[in-house]
Amino acid sequence: MNRSKPPSRRTVEPLAAIRLAGLLLALAVSPLLPSAARAQEQPIKIGFLLKTMQEERYRTDKAEFIARAQALGAQVLFDSSGNSELTQLRQFEKLLDDGAQVIVLQPVNTGLAGTLVRLANQKGVKVVGYDAMVVNGPLDLMVMQDSWAVGRLQAEAMVRWFQRTRGKVEGKVALIMGQPGDSNAEAMSQGALDAIRQNPGLTLVAQVAHVDWSPDRAAETASNVLVKHRNGVDAFICNNSGLASGVIAALDLEKLADAEKVFVAGADADLKNIRYIVQGKQAAEVWKPIKPLAHKAAEIAVDLVRNPGKPPESIARAAGQDGLRFAMTDNGFAKVPTVITPVVLIGKENVDSALIAEKIFSEEQVYGGEAQP
Repeated sequence: MNRSKPPSRRTVEPLAAIRLAGLLLALAVSPLLPSAARAQEQPIKIGFLLKTMQEERYRTDKAEFIARAQALGAQVLFDSSGNSELTQLRQFEKLLDDGAQVIVLQPVNTGLAGTLVRLANQKGVKVVGYDAMVVNGPLDLMVMQDSWAVGRLQAEAMVRWFQRTRGKVEGKVALIMGQPGDSNAEAMSQGALDAIRQNPGLTLVAQVAHVDWSPDRAAETASNVLVKHRNGVDAFICNNSGLASGVIAALDLEKLADAEKVFVAGADADLKNIRYIVQGKQAAEVWKPIKPLAHKAAEIAVDLVRNPGKPPESIARAAGQDGLRFAMTDNGFAKVPTVITPVVLIGKENVDSALIAEKIFSEEQVYGGEAQP
């Protein structure tokens, strides 16, 4: 279960803030439009809005979600926002204008997106949170991976690495976080911090958030930390694969990109990072299987359209089966019915069994040739 507290507000794009202030005023006076009749009269239209396509994994999210929704007879209106709050606001409004009956939303800014949910609800459109929890807003339902468990798995792998390579759990650790204020970044980081604090021999020498989850900024942070500590940093725990790639780039410059010398963990299991693992440059990744996440979100969205009078909690409870988990998650506004999908630690020893055998990547992709586009 995502155990993070609602993140503090961060500075947002000025234009986005102005537009959202106008939306809040409009919501105060706009009438609620009924959705039940519309669900019966129109073909099913599902809006699917991702925050970015920057990371490799999002091509899979898009493809799997659309394939599952279409198999269930729905049309998908898809867009991605390039990590821009203002762009996401415009895209969200367009989905409503284009007749989306349910919107599945991965927010750019988890604290700001509550306003988008209110806008949709006032128009009779339900919103399903995807991957990152919308905080402080009346979200109807949530489908997510266990972000806290991601950080915990990373830190536990790090502790085992210290025991194996150093003979004791003692050293300097840097926590490389994603977007400031992002609920997933905070949950993953908290999972790691909880484990780090249970090992008094570990010293947290850096805890830095990175705008847009930027690998380049992560590389700069890692370089600065290495300089400050004279290359004496033992481990880097990163909130996603892209950030881990940035850290590996910085370590490469110092001839330290060696999993026996410095522990690096990422999350998302991008192909580049899996190749780093088999090459011995990176110690661990956390694979967050996309198919159960994307398929379940698509199924829930279609169910919400076909059964507009059915309580979201009932739909979520029914969906929380087949290896998935149901929870009521406090997002700072209300307890949100949540379906939680599993996460898996990946190391050199289980790349073949967990990823290649499951046809996530081919043997050639992982072990030979260039990374596929």
